[in-house]
Amino acid sequence: MRVLLVEDDDTLGQAVRDHVLASGHALDWMQTAEDAALAATSVSYGLILLDLRLPDGSGLDILAKLRLAKNPVPVIILTAHDQISDRIEGLNAGADDYLVKPFNLDELTARMLAVSRRYGGNSASVLHVGDLEIKITERNILSPQGEIILSGREWAVLECLLHRSGAIVSKPQIEEALYAFGSEIESNTVEVYISRLRKKLGSNRISTVRGVGYKIEDKT
Repeated sequence: MRVLLVEDDDTLGQAVRDHVLASGHALDWMQTAEDAALAATSVSYGLILLDLRLPDGSGLDILAKLRLAKNPVPVIILTAHDQISDRIEGLNAGADDYLVKPFNLDELTARMLAVSRRYGGNSASVLHVGDLEIKITERNILSPQGEIILSGREWAVLECLLHRSGAIVSKPQIEEALYAFGSEIESNTVEVYISRLRKKLGSNRISTVRGVGYKIEDKT
């Protein structure tokens, strides 16, 4: 998925950026409220990681405007404020989760997957695609023949398909989940990753709806 990180601290921002990218997600990093608000309203993000105190404004104002515009994008607040009142204010403003700095990056990953599953309409941590058992949080796939190993980008494409339960996912939607601002997109990138997934999961697991997109088959 494509993530928007809103954080003005260089050290923390770099750590979160590198961790999220290493997990196979795309990430745009903004350090001001103005840039963050523009990005949040111009791109369809899968998740926003939002700091509260920014040099030119409040993260809560960004969140309030998103919710006022009926934007349901999941938001995890990242803040140094550990007062219960601050947490309540953030959750009441429409945040889906809350992490107090400093936090463990692996915990951040688990929280990201949890809220993105809820947003995608499927809160289950284990899904079945035919005879495949997919544990989304652990990024583990078991087949009758054993474990299937995916790369970070392969997981990103698979999650994009799984989170849109029963729906056809277009090529541009997958590209948006894979690439951040300024990234160079190869014309056949999506086709390459779909092909790799079919080889690993089985050719019948992902169907092509010609001229429209792709769809996971036999998902329960």
